[in-house]
Amino acid sequence: MNVIEVNKLTKYYGKARGIIDVSFKVKEGEIFGFIGPNGSGKSTTIRTLLELIHPTSGEAKIFGLDCVEDSARIMENVGYLPAEVFYYDDMKVIELLNYSASFYKKDCSKKIKELAKIMELDLTRKFNELSTGNKKKVGIVQALLHEPKLLILDEPTGGLDPLMQHKFFDLLKEEKAKGVTIFFSSHILSEVQKVCDRVGIIKEGKLVKIQNINKLNEENYKRFQIETMESNIKEYFNIKGIKDIKVKGNICSFLYNGDINVILKKITKLKLNNLTIEEPDLEEIFLHYYNGGK
Repeated sequence: MNVIEVNKLTKYYGKARGIIDVSFKVKEGEIFGFIGPNGSGKSTTIRTLLELIHPTSGEAKIFGLDCVEDSARIMENVGYLPAEVFYYDDMKVIELLNYSASFYKKDCSKKIKELAKIMELDLTRKFNELSTGNKKKVGIVQALLHEPKLLILDEPTGGLDPLMQHKFFDLLKEEKAKGVTIFFSSHILSEVQKVCDRVGIIKEGKLVKIQNINKLNEENYKRFQIETMESNIKEYFNIKGIKDIKVKGNICSFLYNGDINVILKKITKLKLNNLTIEEPDLEEIFLHYYNGGK
């Protein structure tokens, strides 16, 4: 079952581009990463899904319901964390969370206390007294307090220290284990690599790739690092499939996408001091797509 279905979703702000013909599906119970730099269309996609802004064309469905016509019903089971968290400054954290909980037909008090303990959040403080990281914690608790079936997270870790980020990722894994579907938008690629099952890469308002995280690594480039005393090494590796070749002293490194037997046959003709072959990290793959890779 698909929790989110997006078909040719387009949004223009006057003549300015928002997103163009974005189409994807998010399966029930998966963590779907949505990655791209600032201005690529991540937040526009999310705001359109949540009916905070209206699409220019195309359609989107959540739980099989139309995101425009059925937004109120949809939001009963959606938890949303915006990139920047703003609430009433003079209210205490517990007052803010109780106010948010009042929109749902259930008692959320136990869940609020449980989440506040996990996130080390002081419920007695006023919102305007909190640091940026603690404000983000309020947003996380607010998104989860009604135990939604779908979490939509826009740059969720901004402001959190590394220890709290770790706790947050553990929390997401627990929610996934309960069957919760998570849409995780970020420009921090290591985060996506840690928790997501699949990833969509958005570039200049258009979705350029959707792939399983493991497959995205396996089916793309390998990172080679060769240590040799032989000369003209850069020219030696001027062959199809090699990208980003760098030579520093007697060390040559490059990305390779092609028949592994071909490149190994080429390498074995050299007198080697050392050879390392690694999977590239997601950032290298991401930059490949952003630099014109198909």
